[in-house]
Amino acid sequence: MNPLIGRREVTFEVEETATPSRAEVRRELAVILKVDLDRVWVRRLETKTGTHRTVGLAHVYDDAAKALEVEPEHIIKRNQPKAEATEEEA
Repeated sequence: MNPLIGRREVTFEVEETATPSRAEVRRELAVILKVDLDRVWVRRLETKTGTHRTVGLAHVYDDAAKALEVEPEHIIKRNQPKAEATEEEA
């Protein structure tokens, strides 16, 4: 918990045959934590070599506007669906 900027720092573990996308992980975390999707930002996904286990870190904000202020631009881009990110670059 980081009360200074109003966010929870959540570590998680996923077991799947393939590495899940950030969008999938973000959606599932939002459902599990019962928060809006725009308040969840996946910071790191790391698949352990030789396993079907992916561990990661996500930030869950109290306020979506604060998330956009605090999160770096590259993290915001990484958490957008692929189609949306491609349109912005064009």
